[in-house]
Amino acid sequence: MTPADAHSHLGQGGAGLFGAVVAVAAPTVVLAYLAAAMRLRRRGDAWPRRRDASFTAGGAALVHAFVGTLPGGPFTAHVVQHLAVAMAAPLLLVLGRPLTLVLRTLPPGPARRGLLAVARSRPAAWLLFPPLAALLDIGGLWLLHRTPLLAATHHRPLLGAAVHAHVLAAGLLFTFTVCRLDPVRHGWSLAWRGATLLGAGWAHGILAKTLCAAPPPGTGFTADDVRTAARLMYYGGDLVEVALATVLAFQWYTATGRALRRRGQRVPGAAGQHAAGAPEGPRQTSRGPARARDGRTVSRRA
Repeated sequence: MTPADAHSHLGQGGAGLFGAVVAVAAPTVVLAYLAAAMRLRRRGDAWPRRRDASFTAGGAALVHAFVGTLPGGPFTAHVVQHLAVAMAAPLLLVLGRPLTLVLRTLPPGPARRGLLAVARSRPAAWLLFPPLAALLDIGGLWLLHRTPLLAATHHRPLLGAAVHAHVLAAGLLFTFTVCRLDPVRHGWSLAWRGATLLGAGWAHGILAKTLCAAPPPGTGFTADDVRTAARLMYYGGDLVEVALATVLAFQWYTATGRALRRRGQRVPGAAGQHAAGAPEGPRQTSRGPARARDGRTVSRRA
């Protein structure tokens, strides 16, 4: 079966509508990102080039998922698209820290204050609640693959476009919530995000196993195609989830190091000297004027 047949079976109309939007929007956003990063460097600010590479790769993965040739049979091609749009591309885009870049390039004014107000608002904090983000992401995938929804997208192009938009948006939301690299109002703890990642990975693995047992309702995929797609979903999802866990582990390591440094800075220098057995200097017996830390002369009472 050709790739064209594969896309046709999965709803060419919906993928075509949303894919056309992505094919135009993704390169435009990537170019805007690179221009903003260049502007930061020209004024002397540091911005790692690895973030440029990550964001560019995420945009390229999105475009290829919709307009490129995908491997395998129709359902395998669908799973490849799912892994790229819902998992790999969101991770690459979020690692680029786009919100931080926008905030650093916007001049002080209404636009910057408005963006900060939205990012730190109470509705945004609850939308970024890890279990809710996981429910929107993984729950949507279960609904797509364990109900007749996937088969319905073949006959309803607008429904197919809406499904693709939801998969991308939910994947971005979940990845943004778990990584928490950009400034938001309420950063949920590593425990919340780590537990949510474990639960989402478990649910994604169970979904892959159910697909190996039975294809999505209303579809006519071959048994070999379904088994290949299910294995790809299972192991491909594991790879992305390990990458997310690595981000969390690095954040834990960094936070622990900062806490240890702060704890060490709280020990006064004089106390450290006494503890080490350093000799105490002579007492000052003068009752004349002395200088405070800010340089002002103060009187010392007898």
